[in-house]
Amino acid sequence: MSRLERALAGKHVVICAGAGGVGKTTVAATVALGLAARGRRVALVTIDPARRLAEALGLESLGNQPEAVDVARFLESGLEIRGELSAMMLDAKRTFDELIGVLAPSAATRDAILGNPVYQHVSTAVAGSQEYTAIAKLYEIEHTADYEVIVLDTPPSRHAIDFLEAPDRLTGFLEGRALAAFLKPTGGVIRAAGVVFAALRRVTGVGLLDDLTSFFRLLSEMLDGFRQRAADVHELLTGPGTAFLIVTSPERAPLDEALFFATELDRAGMHRAAVIVNRVHPLDGRNLDTAAIAARLAPTLGSSLAARVAATHSEVRCLAERDAAAVARLRSALRAQPICLADRESDVHDLAGLVSLCDELFGRVSARSGGSKASGSAHFASDRLRP
Repeated sequence: MSRLERALAGKHVVICAGAGGVGKTTVAATVALGLAARGRRVALVTIDPARRLAEALGLESLGNQPEAVDVARFLESGLEIRGELSAMMLDAKRTFDELIGVLAPSAATRDAILGNPVYQHVSTAVAGSQEYTAIAKLYEIEHTADYEVIVLDTPPSRHAIDFLEAPDRLTGFLEGRALAAFLKPTGGVIRAAGVVFAALRRVTGVGLLDDLTSFFRLLSEMLDGFRQRAADVHELLTGPGTAFLIVTSPERAPLDEALFFATELDRAGMHRAAVIVNRVHPLDGRNLDTAAIAARLAPTLGSSLAARVAATHSEVRCLAERDAAAVARLRSALRAQPICLADRESDVHDLAGLVSLCDELFGRVSARSGGSKASGSAHFASDRLRP
């Protein structure tokens, strides 16, 4: 059993979080694939994956609910899926529409909100962007579907902490002064708004003030429901069955973000199962200088090409030393050994790449033998990246 599999044992919800651009979507897809290969019934909630990665998973035509992935395609690449894998791509607007349907006190209120022109234009923003709707979809699937594990790919936010703060941002908005001003406007507010919206009505022919007032009043009827849902979501995120995988890369900014997010998780009482460092350059344990490498290669490559190859090796070694220092920093700050994924020449975007990455994270599950064996590559940082 790999270290990642041990870290996720007994977990029902796995949330992949981190700074944008570090490979969260690919890691989330691979984690879901690896758990399904080990016999679990898994649902993957992904956020706008690259087209070729979506095609590899069979996601190009999926909607806003998990649908079964054809696992036979993985067998052709040498990976047997012993469990079940379902996947979906989050539709933020549809998810918030569905949440309105659940929380509305009556069908009339639901229809009035969904039909309101203001809601139709700003519902995604009101939802707290994709972060809130991702949590809403996670909560919905966890309470209505029969999956052993749900793997959530968090949106590409500027800061990972936005994901945790999304429910409070929404309820804060609903309880704030902007909403109060429309529900119980003062005389000054009415006069100022009246002048502005009267001008807009003449230009556009739209009764914007009426639509806004109606919109906010309808939402106010659901305030208790939003408060309760925020509390329920917090309970889910802090529960023993939920684990966070922090995904980062060795660069300074994503690394700082990962450390900050780990601190916030600890402060909030949430469980971090592991830190995955993506795109790590492996460190060559042999301490050969550039001249020595060039001299060894010269008889085969010629002196000019040998010198260039030796210089490239030296540059890669500098990157590897930087990555080793980053891993050491994480290990020291978090008192845990990060799981490292090797840097690849290109992004993972096809079946072969997914299967290879799955082997690296979980160890090989052979379709031919039906058994499993640890590949030893998933944690190469533990063994060969010590500074």
